[in-house]
Parts: sequence; structure tokens; C-alpha cells
Amino acid sequence: MELRHLQHFVAVAEDQHFTRAAERLVVSQSGLSASIRALERELRAPLFVRTTRRVTLTEAGRALLGEAQRILAQVRAAHEAVAAVQGVLRGTLSVGTEQCIAGVPVARLLAAFRRRHPDVEIRLRQAGSGELAEEVAAGRLDLAFAYRTRGDTDRLRSVALSAEPMTVLCHPGHRLAEHGAGLALSDLAGEVFVDFHPDWGPRRVTDTAFAAADVGRTVALEVNDVHGLLDLVDENLGVAVVPRHFRHKRASLTSLPLKEADEVRYETVALLPPAQATSPAARALMGLLESGSA
Repeated sequence: MELRHLQHFVAVAEDQHFTRAAERLVVSQSGLSASIRALERELRAPLFVRTTRRVTLTEAGRALLGEAQRILAQVRAAHEAVAAVQGVLRGTLSVGTEQCIAGVPVARLLAAFRRRHPDVEIRLRQAGSGELAEEVAAGRLDLAFAYRTRGDTDRLRSVALSAEPMTVLCHPGHRLAEHGAGLALSDLAGEVFVDFHPDWGPRRVTDTAFAAADVGRTVALEVNDVHGLLDLVDENLGVAVVPRHFRHKRASLTSLPLKEADEVRYETVALLPPAQATSPAARALMGLLESGSA
């Protein structure tokens, strides 16, 4: 099995189109098709279902895709490791992050990295913590800043960065705003909630906390944007339980601490591959973050 066959396979799988993949790879469409056929012959299984408009993965193709992506990521990391030994950091740094992650000044960190390593191409992707963990484990991201979603595995490890309590945000005219002290989770029973998609870290913290307290709640307004959440709370359409630093983003809202603050906490981590598979670029970025140089 040749690496170029895997590269061609991944490109077609990602683009779901032979012509677009051939253009991206700068190869002829006939050459790309021949490469895929050679791979299918070697594996003795069809990898794609072809139609006039697009191609989709077969069951065998889906099984191969994750492994192919990991192999190509390891090859890329090997090239970058050799370049790093020679004193030059090259290649690509692919970073994932949730929005408004605590304890990580993402833009400033990436800017500091670019100043030190101008030959490295930086790619950034925002998504929920669950998806980011899968992307790092599959080798599609070098690292991600996210909520701690699981323990370390043979494909993923986490480095703790910061932790903070969750807080309740509501409109100043809401009945809860009169609670000058803190609120218990049980005080929120029956409220209408604004929250993020279930894949997001803050939503995972909140869902777990309410389930553990045996307090039911209704998430009537679900968003994938921090400022969208704040806008809905600002219009008194619901309340939100969010990481404490969110309160500084909208001064017009009332912030109320939770009495269970010690148990209901949002922990930010860096998700990385196992140490031996971590790219030199990812190690350099973590070095900047841990040294406070960003």
C-alpha cells in the first residue's frame, strides 16, 4: 500500500467528488481514479459508491478513513520532527477550540506562535468539545482547547489548564435577580433555559450537574454561539448556567453564583495525542502557553 494511494483516498472522501479532489491534489482525474482502483484491488473491497454527482463511502471506506487519516498525520509528524531536529519548524499546526474558552488567549497565543515560527501554516477550527476530542484522536487536529470530556486513552491525553465555577445569568427584571446570595440548582426548577448544543463543554457540565441533583430542566432555546446566548438572556427569554467568565461579556445581565460552585465547575484542558505522537508544532505551542509567553 503506497502513501499516495491513502492521500488520494482521503482527498476523495473529504471532497466527496473525484474532480474536486483531483484539482486539489493537482493530479489528473484518470490518475486519481486509477489510484483508488489500485487501493480497492489491494484491499479487495469497494471504498466508494459512485454516482454522477458525488461519491460516498462504503462501509469498508468508512472503516479505512480514520486509519488512513491517522497514518498520514503520523507521516506528517515524522517529517516535521526531522525538520525540528534540524532547527527549523515547518509544516502545519491544526488547532481546535471551543468559543470563548477559559484560560487560553487563543488569538494572542497563535499570533505569538506565528512570530516565532513563520514557516508553519496555522489552521484553526471551532467546534464542541466532543467533536474536537474525536478530531484530535483521529489525527485531524494537532491539539484542541476544550472541556475535559473523558479520561486519557491510548489515542488522547489531556493537560489541565484552568478551572472555574459555573454561574447563573438572567435578566435584571427576572425573579431570580432578587436572590442577592447564591442559588441552589433546585431553585432553578421550572425555569426556561438558554443553552448550547449538547456537544459543548458548558452544556455537558450543566446537564451532568442537574442530573446528579435530580432536578429536571427544559432547554427551550439552544444556540451554538456565545453572543447569541447572551442576546436571548438579555431579552428575558430564559436563564443560562455558564462558566463564570461569561458574566464579563454582558454587563447588563445579572450574575448569580451557584451554591454548588465547588461541584459544578468548568475545567479547560488541552487535548493532545499521546506524547510520542504529538507534533513538534503542537509541543512548541504548548510550550508558549505554559511559559506565559503569549
